[in-house]
Amino acid sequence: MPRFSVIVPAYQVQAYLHECLESVLSQSYPDLELIAVDDRSPDACGEIVDEFAARDPRVRPVHLAENRGPGPARNAGLAAATGDYVVFLDGDDTLTPDALQAIADRLKETGEPDVLAYDHALTDWRGGTARNASALQLTEQGPAPFRLEDRPGLLRSATVVWDKAYRREFVEREGLRFPPGRYEDTPWTYPVLMTAETIATLDRVCVHHRQRRRGSTAGRSPFDLFDQYDRLFAFLDQHPELGRWRPVLFRRMVDRLAAVFTDRYRLPRTARAEFLGRARDHYRRYRAPGHPVPLRARLRHTLVRLNLHRVYRALELAKRLSHRTTVRAARLAGAVRTASLRLHYRVQLRLPLHADRAVFSAYGGRGHGGDPGALESAFRDLAPHIRTAWIADPEHHHTIPTATRRLRPGTAAYWTALARSKYLVGNTEFDPRLIKRPGQILVQTRNGTPLKHMGLDLLERPAASRDLDVTALLADVDKWDYVLSANRHSTLTWERVFPGGYTTLPYGSPRNDVFQRATSQDVRRLREQLGIPEGTVAILYAPTHRDYRRTQRATLDLDRVLRRLGPRFVVLARAHPRYEVPLAADTARVIDVTGHPSVESLCLASDALVTDYSSLMFDYAGLDRPIVIHADDWEAYEAARGTYFDLRSFPPGAVARSEDELIDIFATGHWRGSRSTQLRSAFRERFCPYDDGRAAERVVRHIVLGETELPPVVPLAERRPVPSAAAELGQSPLTTVPRPASPAAVLTENI
Repeated sequence: MPRFSVIVPAYQVQAYLHECLESVLSQSYPDLELIAVDDRSPDACGEIVDEFAARDPRVRPVHLAENRGPGPARNAGLAAATGDYVVFLDGDDTLTPDALQAIADRLKETGEPDVLAYDHALTDWRGGTARNASALQLTEQGPAPFRLEDRPGLLRSATVVWDKAYRREFVEREGLRFPPGRYEDTPWTYPVLMTAETIATLDRVCVHHRQRRRGSTAGRSPFDLFDQYDRLFAFLDQHPELGRWRPVLFRRMVDRLAAVFTDRYRLPRTARAEFLGRARDHYRRYRAPGHPVPLRARLRHTLVRLNLHRVYRALELAKRLSHRTTVRAARLAGAVRTASLRLHYRVQLRLPLHADRAVFSAYGGRGHGGDPGALESAFRDLAPHIRTAWIADPEHHHTIPTATRRLRPGTAAYWTALARSKYLVGNTEFDPRLIKRPGQILVQTRNGTPLKHMGLDLLERPAASRDLDVTALLADVDKWDYVLSANRHSTLTWERVFPGGYTTLPYGSPRNDVFQRATSQDVRRLREQLGIPEGTVAILYAPTHRDYRRTQRATLDLDRVLRRLGPRFVVLARAHPRYEVPLAADTARVIDVTGHPSVESLCLASDALVTDYSSLMFDYAGLDRPIVIHADDWEAYEAARGTYFDLRSFPPGAVARSEDELIDIFATGHWRGSRSTQLRSAFRERFCPYDDGRAAERVVRHIVLGETELPPVVPLAERRPVPSAAAELGQSPLTTVPRPASPAAVLTENI
């Protein structure tokens, strides 16, 4: 019995069927049977199916005696299926690499649910790919498996059959089969979701659905949709216990009928009156009050109910005209404003530079912080004659010190500052329209020590480079005068991946100066502000983003980790800034710090760092506090983004390859053991040689004050450590923590 039965109906898809079948047979998860159903296709589909069956025993061909349509073809595949789970795929679609492996892992992780819903991407005939617009419904946060009542938003997803894996026992128990006709997915998808006792989701694109040039719905009879909704509501009549879903499905029906009515590619003009007349009949027949209709949809529902097809078309036309008029007016206003600001900027470029002005920006306008933030403070302390300004979006202005001028991107004051300030300091690129003047000094701090590939190296990583514009990248590099470096590794990497005529300043990371200046009192104050209970061990959990995922996925079940470790541990959960949504809900022992403006403060307040591949590990190593790496998807991350060294071979501490290993590392004390200390010491020596608390001072004295005799770097052995709260407890806080029942397997203590 195979794990998966992949059922592929084939009808007039000879140009795409090879690619479809190859995408299944080349999966890294081989435990499958491929049931290819030739729906009496007039082209070469049947021959192609037989060719694949002759070369691979996993292919089981099924030839129908007559063309019966996609629904009956899938039923024929179901009758032949023997796998634990059934996966459907259209003959012109493809499975993404490693999709079945990801599905199998998620099925095991969620306890073998009846249905697993995963994501898809639409691929048009030009080759462009766009991810499913309803992907947010597939978040893996929260309990799993669940029932439809726990996540009713799944009913708003597309009613397609090829974005789910179905447990075959469940399909047979419920007697689920496809009806004849087009739109056969409607009376299949809704009953599946309503009757499934356990549902899970996988936030991963597993299918590329092809939209062919003539339109994915070309050739369909739009009137089949009425028959399919008749079958759906008949199913509800047979299952009165599901009656609570009737109002929701009624609204979905009206919305879908209205969408077909307004789609000129699906519904010929001559059939519109008849279609809306039948839509009105269905509206009256299946009307089920109880599910609120949004205000924007009420008019559409009224027009369907009253069969006002001419009014409907007139309103749709008026709506389009109004939208076009509004868009054009907005474009005109925007063009006028842009032209006036461009003229203003050109005028400012002809005025003298202000030698006493400096402009700072960090993280694309997210607020005061990072290396630019530390340098801005050093400017005010060491060069008080320099007037500083900070570029940030309005919602982040509260993070800017009161002594610093606030600039909003795109305003006249913003362009004036860029045109006339002598010093420009940032950790990302400034506005690409910036014209760097003679006499201006641009300091690029970058954003930490690089582990993952950056700059020109991304050209070899298409999954991560996305729309990398090399010309624009190099044009920005040519504006740099100075680039800061925290270590030799950074120096060599930046000069290779960002080639230019700038000067590298190996002075350390200014943002880490606070680590050498903070006191025990500062640590206690920060912990009180964050609400960390006294006497607990605070773990900062800060994973990075994944280039092969569109949305964030929590790789650790923080509640389970804390249950296993006991009451002496709390977690500070910080999501990557790219996602701006919490990793987990706030609880007594999980504190969401995603929105905290200072990651340096979070580092000081914590006793240990748990991360995966975030560059934060290089900064945290300067604190000389324990670091644990959770590398459960190293191979996938390395394949998508690429790294400059194997973190598992040269880690800053213990490495966990699973959640259980991570729990074991903390429960047994390995996180702060002698071997972890040795690993961290070697890591600090390589990556923190200049972080002695005076990096910002060296930068300002060199660039602004023109000094040549700079403060010498304090050796690592002579630097004052900032004690963590756990260290001040006087004894190991782990003495009362029970060891987990099942010990984990492999620890990096063996490295």
